Amino acid sequence: MFITELAVLRWIHIIAVVYWLGGEWGVFQTSFNIVNRKLPMEERRRHMETAYRIDILARTGILLLLPLGLHMGTFWGVQPYGGWALVAVWLFFGAWLLLCWSAFFFRETDRGIMLTKIDEAIRFFVIPALFIAAVASLLGYGPFNAEVGQKWFSAKALIFSLLLIIGLKLRFVMREWTTIFRQLAVKEDAELEEKLLKSIRFSRKLAYLYWVGIATVAFLGSTKPF
Repeated sequence: MFITELAVLRWIHIIAVVYWLGGEWGVFQTSFNIVNRKLPMEERRRHMETAYRIDILARTGILLLLPLGLHMGTFWGVQPYGGWALVAVWLFFGAWLLLCWSAFFFRETDRGIMLTKIDEAIRFFVIPALFIAAVASLLGYGPFNAEVGQKWFSAKALIFSLLLIIGLKLRFVMREWTTIFRQLAVKEDAELEEKLLKSIRFSRKLAYLYWVGIATVAFLGSTKPF
């Protein structure tokens, strides 16, 4: 039995989606204890730490999905840029992933917040680029091949770009949590507590939309319906 490169990529892709979806669910559940004022601050901080440790796996899965998708797309003939272009994509996302993990390790410091902001800034370039490429491809202008039976890839890329926008907003929320908890560690503040509660309530609403989008992307990739 011969294991193909595509099969290995598909396996990693499945794991990345599992960590993405499962990680978001874990952070969602942990957030209930983060805003629970009945708990001691130290315990709330432990739940905050747990949320970050879960979230880094979700972030890793998200970043891996794009180069994995582009790589697998070369095998299906929907993504025509292989060779050195694909190597450049993997190098770029490898560096981005290193930045993401560095921000995680320094998350409780000013350096961590700075690295997180750089991570977020990269998304302001990647998201529009992916969105424009997907829409242009669906309209027949490339860069992806979108003939009959190939449009699923561009549609998947389009939805994925929209999910990255939601993910970016959730990144803002978690960075805000860090800032608020650093302030609450100094002194209790009812206004900050209310701000934290409103922030998490809003992020939970986004989470429901996020999960539907993730399920849709997975469906398109699995069934390739059009």
